[in-house]
Amino acid sequence: MTENAGERLVDGYTLVVFDLDGVIYLIDRPIPGAVEAVARLHAEGRAVAYATNNASRRSSEVADLLTGMGVPARPEEVLTSAAATAELLRDRLPAGAPVLVVGAEALRAELRAVGLRPVATADEEPAAVAQGYGPQVGWVDLAEASLAVRAGAPWYATNTDRTLPSPRGPLPGNGSLVAVLRTALGRDPDVVVGKPEPALFATAARRAGEGRTLVVGDRLDTDIEGARRAGLDSLLVLTGVSGVPELLAAPEERRPAYVSVDLAGLFDPAAVVRVPGAPDGGGWSVNVADGGLVLDGAGRPLDALAALCAVAWSTGVGPRVRPASPAAAEALAALGRAD
Repeated sequence: MTENAGERLVDGYTLVVFDLDGVIYLIDRPIPGAVEAVARLHAEGRAVAYATNNASRRSSEVADLLTGMGVPARPEEVLTSAAATAELLRDRLPAGAPVLVVGAEALRAELRAVGLRPVATADEEPAAVAQGYGPQVGWVDLAEASLAVRAGAPWYATNTDRTLPSPRGPLPGNGSLVAVLRTALGRDPDVVVGKPEPALFATAARRAGEGRTLVVGDRLDTDIEGARRAGLDSLLVLTGVSGVPELLAAPEERRPAYVSVDLAGLFDPAAVVRVPGAPDGGGWSVNVADGGLVLDGAGRPLDALAALCAVAWSTGVGPRVRPASPAAAEALAALGRAD
């Protein structure tokens, strides 16, 4: 539950910032309940924003995609790592400077929009390399980027997400492509722009003025860590990449304030829990045995998760969990831990 039983989580915040992939949609399909949740926020006159590490679409394209799914959105509500990368390079390079792009057309378009010149080869002596996710990125693109960086061009990555969610399961993300260059060059990018760096969330939070901002995400390593770096509360939803095992093993910098199965947790106090909870709260008890966690008792599955987080985070034991009662087995199954 939230701090005050019966109080809706959303009522404590002026602005709700959503990640997109894994929270609002999977690739091009809305996640069940997402359209209704955002519509409810709009109906209540609440401010919303969207922050995504996906650099394969421009802000206007993302807004059009959302609107087509039944989630009315304006380009100015959408913050992408492609646009943020372009703005950063604009501030650091002279107008018209060549930038070698590894990624989708959206990244090239954002660079053109700020007065820079996208190029495709190292022979064009780029002033920087900008690398973002693109489904058509191939060996030739990576080879040209490698040559440009070796020649002295600073290397900017829009983000380093290892995977991106899809209806068929996690797929390689920009971080996997960055890893190819990291292996070839023997070093990391000079600058990583997207989450977990706090810039996207900090930009969104400034729009809330003096009000509080809640970040809603599905990834501990980007959304939740990025929110914490920006000093913001976060809600982890279990509709995307990170699940219970990752949550129980999360280091402090990747621990959310709240967890819910889906976006219903914004409005229904029974569908969200603050973590960590008490190790013996909500009708549950958690003990450590044989190098794992043992869950016993009966109650709400989310309260079981809060109790598991309390013990796992305080002891460093986990994420292996064993049920000690039929109710515990049912709770773990409901949380996606049927082991």
